[in-house]
Formats: sequence, structure tokens, C-alpha cells
Amino acid sequence: MAKMWAGRFQKEEDEKVNDFNSSISFDARMYRQDIKGSIAHATMLGASGIIDGKEASLIVSGLEGILSDLDNGFLTIDPKAEDIHMFVEEELTKRLGDTGKRLHTARSRNDQVALDLRMYLRDELKEISSQVREMILTVCRLAEENMDAIMPGYTHLQRAQPITFGHHLMAYAQMFLRDLWRLRDAGKRMDEMPLGSGALAGTTYPINREKVRELLGFSRVTANSLDGVSDRDFCIEIAGAIATLMMHLSRLSEEIVLWCSWEFKFIELDDAFATGSSIMPQKKNPDVAELVRGKTGRVIGDLVTLLTMMKNLPLAYNKDMQEDKEAIFDAVDTVKLCVTTMTPMLATMKVLKENMRAAAAKGFINATDCADYLTKKGVPFRDAYKITGQLVALCIETGNTLETLPLEQYKAVCETFDEDIYKAINLDTCVKERRVVGGPSPSSVEKQIKRVRMLLDEDD
Repeated sequence: MAKMWAGRFQKEEDEKVNDFNSSISFDARMYRQDIKGSIAHATMLGASGIIDGKEASLIVSGLEGILSDLDNGFLTIDPKAEDIHMFVEEELTKRLGDTGKRLHTARSRNDQVALDLRMYLRDELKEISSQVREMILTVCRLAEENMDAIMPGYTHLQRAQPITFGHHLMAYAQMFLRDLWRLRDAGKRMDEMPLGSGALAGTTYPINREKVRELLGFSRVTANSLDGVSDRDFCIEIAGAIATLMMHLSRLSEEIVLWCSWEFKFIELDDAFATGSSIMPQKKNPDVAELVRGKTGRVIGDLVTLLTMMKNLPLAYNKDMQEDKEAIFDAVDTVKLCVTTMTPMLATMKVLKENMRAAAAKGFINATDCADYLTKKGVPFRDAYKITGQLVALCIETGNTLETLPLEQYKAVCETFDEDIYKAINLDTCVKERRVVGGPSPSSVEKQIKRVRMLLDEDD
């Protein structure tokens, strides 16, 4: 198959070079965006008088036919084509003859691919955002059901202070909400139409870039032709937002792996989202969470690939930039797979509230509340901290907890203690009294849930 650019060359391209150079295996997924971009370009060429209006209409009809045939399976993409742009143009030329050859007037593959990629990622961002939104709502529903499920909060993976499972989940809701905003912000900065930049220096034809922008639904045109074809910071920013989202998914996955272990047993995964062992019949493995955790590494790798690819490229376009697609496509595919699998796993898991509460009853996680009790009665906090530490040591020595330690032993350490200490260090009291904005009390968690839902509704 002769190349569109073969006029300058005296020899056929080496077959291995052809395979090495080809991108059809991965950019074929952009055929819809490529054809829609070409339809807008041809429409503008005809409206601007750059090509005959009748020929422009024939081109548009031909492109619509190719799109329909590809969608319906009547036409298959030739794997020997150099890329999706050449495949579409060659197919159009087969159908229309010389008229089809006029499509590429006032256009380069450099600005064409920049357009296709932006359009493709724009469509994908909408889908990813919708999926993340559904995941956030699932987390909110789960948190609402567990606003009173007391569990230990951790620092350094050591039991620290009492919280609720609802409060813990809403921490992830906040993370995912920021991830959603990052994706949408990246989409806003990508919302520029690069067609008309040409290879690097625009064109001498009297094109109407605003017409194409309007037809394709972009907010603005790119302001510099060199920049329009030679940067992929929009890919990098989207990959960065996806990598951050994956990092948050990985953290939640790590906790799910811990929570469903016998050592914690805070949750039990639905059978549909767990696997067994080939030789150990008792096993129920959290493979979904582990795979999400593992796939995070490849998405971070995609981001590093894009950054490394771009870091030393002179202006304008370089063939290195063909490597952008596999990296960003992989990031997009991976995050969609992970979010759509994680969401129903969360929705169907069983929360073992009794086990959470039992864990919260151990480890002296109400020690801070004991110190606060003294502080509220006038004892300086540092003194109260030391006194509480002495009480913890005494409990360990005598096999007690702060709840079971006799009042006389409290008073032996500090006379300020009275019978009301037991109410102050009760786990329910410890949680319910933390009504500060953003805190773990049921009333505070309820406000967090309402706020997240309100923000999601406003984004619609």
C-alpha cells in the first residue's frame, strides 16, 4: 500500500519500519472522533470557499457513510494502514475518487491527531466522571448506614481514637470528590480546538477556525500553532488526575484487604467479589481489591511515561509523541475497569459492626477523652496527659481498661476524678461529643454526607 507521503522517497519502506511506525493497532479506537473532526473540517472548507461546496457535501456524506459502516460492522479497519487518519482518508478516496483527496486541504496530521485525541479524551472524561460520581454516591450510602458503627481510628496502623465507620468512609468520599474535580478541571484546560495549526505554522488558506470550533463543541481555539500540535500537557494532566484517583482507590483497597482478614474481620466481601484458593478450601481472597492496588502501579507508570516522553522534545511535533496514546489509553481503560468493579464491591460488602466495636473497646483509644475530662475540670493538659498515661500503665499492670478501673484507683492517681469519668470515656460519648465540623459524630457525618451530595447535584 503506497503511503500518502511517498512522493519524496525512491524506495519502499522496510516492512519492519512500517510495523514499527504504525499506530493503527491502538489509535483505531479514535475512528469516531477522527471522522467527526473531518466532517467539521470539510464543512468549513466548503463554507469558506476553499473547496467546491458540492464536493464538500460529497465528502461529508462519504464520511458519514464510513462512520455508519464502521459502527455497524460493515467495514473493518485495515490493520495494515499506517494510522486511523490515513485509513479513513484512503477509504474516502476509494469511494469518492479525487474528491476524497481534497479532504486534507489546509490540514496536517499533526493538528488532526491533536484534535482527535482531545475529542476522544473529552468523551472518556465524561464517562469516567460519571463512574466516579456513582462511586461517591455509593460510599455516601454506605456511610449513611454506618454513622453509628463505632470503630477504632488509626495512626501508624495503631489504634488511636474512636470514630465511626461512616466517618472513615466519608474521608474517601472527600478524596474521590477532589479526584472528580481534578478530572473536570483537566477537561476544562483541554477544551481548546487545535485544528488549523497545520504541521506547525498554520496555513495560508482562509480557514475559519471558529466555525470548526463551534461545530465540534470546543470552548476556544488554541492560541499558538506551535503549541497546538507539540504539547501533550493535557494528556499528562489527565493521567496525573487518574493516577491520583488510582492512588486513593489503592489506599481504600489496602484497607479492604486488612478489614476482611481474620485479624480484623470488620467486613465480609460478597462472594461475587472474592475468589478462593486452588488448594486451601477455607480461603476467601479479596482479589478485586488486590488487583486495584496492583493496577495503580501501571497507571503511575503511564504518567511517568508521558512525562519522560515530553521532557526533552524541541518544538514542534516529534514522532516520540506517538507514544502518548498507548499510555493515556491504558490509564483511561484501567481506571474505568477499577472504578466500575470497586463500586459494586463496596455496595455489596457486609459490615460487621460488632467486631468493629469490640476492636474499639481495646487499646485505650479513649485515653485522650480521659485527659480532656481532666482538662475541662481545670487540670493543665500536659499534666492531664501525664496522669492519663499513668492510668493506662496501671490498667495494663492490673489487667483493666479505663472503663473497668475502679474509681478509688482513679482518685489515687488524681483526686479530680469523680463518678462522671465513666460517662466521659464511654465510646458512644467519645464519638457523639466530637460534633466539630468534619468530626466523627453521627450528626457531623450526616452533614458531611449532605454536603457531598449537594456538591454532586450542583455539578450535574
